[in-house]
Amino acid sequence: MATDDPKTLVSTDWLAAHLEDPDLRVLDASYYLPGMGRDAKAEYAEGHIPGARFFDIDEIADARSALPHMAAPVEKFMSRMRAMGVGDGHQVVVYDGAGIFSAARVWWNFRLMGKTDVAVLDGGLPKWRAEGREIEDMAPVIRDRHITVQRQAHLVKDVTQVASASKLGDWQIVDARSPGRFRGEEPEPRAGMRAGHIPGSKNVHYASLLNADGTMKGLDALRQVFEAAGVDIGKRTITTCGSGVTAAIVMLALHRLGNMDVSLYDGSWSEWGQFEQLKVETG
Repeated sequence: MATDDPKTLVSTDWLAAHLEDPDLRVLDASYYLPGMGRDAKAEYAEGHIPGARFFDIDEIADARSALPHMAAPVEKFMSRMRAMGVGDGHQVVVYDGAGIFSAARVWWNFRLMGKTDVAVLDGGLPKWRAEGREIEDMAPVIRDRHITVQRQAHLVKDVTQVASASKLGDWQIVDARSPGRFRGEEPEPRAGMRAGHIPGSKNVHYASLLNADGTMKGLDALRQVFEAAGVDIGKRTITTCGSGVTAAIVMLALHRLGNMDVSLYDGSWSEWGQFEQLKVETG
């Protein structure tokens, strides 16, 4: 049982106990890859945790970028959060319909905007449902709330910074994709991507950080996973994956272990895998 921390991860028990708090905001950040055959919005409409608002990762994003769901510009993030009634003084809890999959991405998104009172629901909607807790299909009543945003540029890295880190080795790069994709043995889900990984990066598949029920492993077990992958838990780290979603799960796990010096490569393999001039390692 993970210890509840309203800045990283909270249990279903914690959320149930705080659900009526006037300053709590719950967000359903479910998102699925095309191959998963699930419709996040439709599932939200059918049933969600009481009071939850739907956070659309593909819509609350940078529309100017050709890359998938890149972090939204400050103004867009602010206007979307105001419209959702999420603002200053709120404790935010983010969940998804897979357990822990896309919720960590939204947790990172809030931190990028300078909001730290945000946690991922451990085990997400599947655990909440399995425990027979309340679900509703009504849209929440929304009141506009002012939000102040201060973008934390150090929490995100672009391709130039990642290429420099790969070359100099002054940051460790941790890739959350499956071992097969990391080694270049499995095809990429997005068309036109080369196979392999960023030179010098280490592989910690996001699924290896989770228990069978979709909750995050305890601190000792997390430490073992990172150590087995040759990751130094105390070293500054850039996390990466296919499109910047599961990279946030690795960041969340490192935060749980006390490493706050972690940045996310937003373009991830969707960007790196495209450009022939960027080196790729396999095996």
